[in-house]
Amino acid sequence: MSFLTVGHRGVMGVEPENTLRSFRRAEREGVDQVELDLHLSKDGALVVMHDASVDRTTDGTGPIRDLTLAEIRRLDAGQGEGVPVFEEVLDRVTCPIQAEIKDTAAARVLASVLRERDETGRVSVLSFHDDALAEIHTLLPEVATVLVASDLGPDIVPRAQAVGARLVSLDLTQLTLDVVGRCHAAGIAVMAWSVNTPQDWALTRALGLDGAATDLPPALGRDRAPADGVSAP
Repeated sequence: MSFLTVGHRGVMGVEPENTLRSFRRAEREGVDQVELDLHLSKDGALVVMHDASVDRTTDGTGPIRDLTLAEIRRLDAGQGEGVPVFEEVLDRVTCPIQAEIKDTAAARVLASVLRERDETGRVSVLSFHDDALAEIHTLLPEVATVLVASDLGPDIVPRAQAVGARLVSLDLTQLTLDVVGRCHAAGIAVMAWSVNTPQDWALTRALGLDGAATDLPPALGRDRAPADGVSAP
């Protein structure tokens, strides 16, 4: 595969994360894919947000699972942006999408949307939760699954294989040549998060990685340090 550049929550270093504004900016900046995060609202909507609560990224408070979609719609996610649902991103973004399941209960709902929308080829599904990926792999075996991990112990390859993942997304600060070599030997591609500084990009090359998730437009990230507040997927 050619090197894959993924816009992390859009381009969260310069736009409000996980908003349509951020995803559209990422697409204009030429990323190969955009990454987003999914939780279920109280009434079962696929809400695009990283945290389990709305507190950090909106002007509201409370766990997503305790709020209805109507309540979430009233929140400001930054610069006047609303909190999108997954279907809106599918409609407004044309590039491939990495959808990360944060709430394992979202797996079945996501699978249903991908099937109904005929988007099984454009969307890959990521998660730290092996059981969520296994469910997606069972329900929609044609959908690409990506194991996300920060614990890069000896079980990383068998874990990826068990959920049908041909790509793993790993913490750059934990990556070693040994981990990359073991994955590549098993036919599993490796991308890293979060790659923002010139030093980070140099490390991706030194490790022979296949891709990177970045908080910044790629050209900008290679030239300056990341904005404050960047974090893991």
